[in-house]
Amino acid sequence: MPQLKTPGILAGLIGAGIQASRTPAMHEHEADAQGIRCLYRLIDLDTLKLDLNALPDLLKGAQNSGFTGLNITFPCKQAVIPLLDELSAEARGIGAVNTVVFSDGKRIGHNTDCLGFAEGFRRGLADVARAQVVQMGAGGAGAAVAHALLSEGVEQLIIFDVDASRTQKLADNLNQSFSCNRAQVGVDLLSAMQGADGLVNTTPMGMQKLPGMPVPKALLRTDLWVAEIVYFPLETELLREARALGCRTLDGSTMAVFQAVKAFELFSGLEADAQRMQEHFNAMS
Repeated sequence: MPQLKTPGILAGLIGAGIQASRTPAMHEHEADAQGIRCLYRLIDLDTLKLDLNALPDLLKGAQNSGFTGLNITFPCKQAVIPLLDELSAEARGIGAVNTVVFSDGKRIGHNTDCLGFAEGFRRGLADVARAQVVQMGAGGAGAAVAHALLSEGVEQLIIFDVDASRTQKLADNLNQSFSCNRAQVGVDLLSAMQGADGLVNTTPMGMQKLPGMPVPKALLRTDLWVAEIVYFPLETELLREARALGCRTLDGSTMAVFQAVKAFELFSGLEADAQRMQEHFNAMS
């Protein structure tokens, strides 16, 4: 038997409203299949009645308790960065972290969301038009998805967010990484949607705790493709309305699975079986 790089994994997910997350089951199931022990715990800010101010203590507690690492989700992906010792190249370029590995007394931040969304996009929407895409949301997940979209050939990405300064910061970051001013701060949603080939939701709107749609239903049309990163529920109101019109759609499952695949590898030092993790995710539907 080959020697395992880790005797076991103790991990957790920090975020708000995460009780429906399938991440713990995916990690524990994959570890079982690889013959190692994994305990994965939810650290739900809502359930614990905590806010972002609790992040320093939560990270310190996990590190001192011998955790292998943590996954980080809404609304903590950017707030966690000042609390880390090092960032991977991907996390630094994106400006958001969704995975923290504790190693040799250091907290190392990674971003596996970008890879996760890109893999899902290639699998589900490989042949779609991508001259102009509207993205709703400029937070931590939005930053990762925007990098993925531009990497996958979107020519013009128009970003809308309730926080104007955050949107501008993301657009500036993208335009430093990708040439030709391909990212724009959205001003007129109606006009942007009329000229768009696709719509991507990276906001938490549509989650069980935040029902609703990020854009008015009237702005959807048959020839628009629609992608979603929310996966609990798997069919958000946005996807339901888009599918009713005949739009091509991409749900949040592949991003959820492939970000977990990479996170598992970072935690364990082992190669994850992506197909097995996808099948297990689907079995939980």
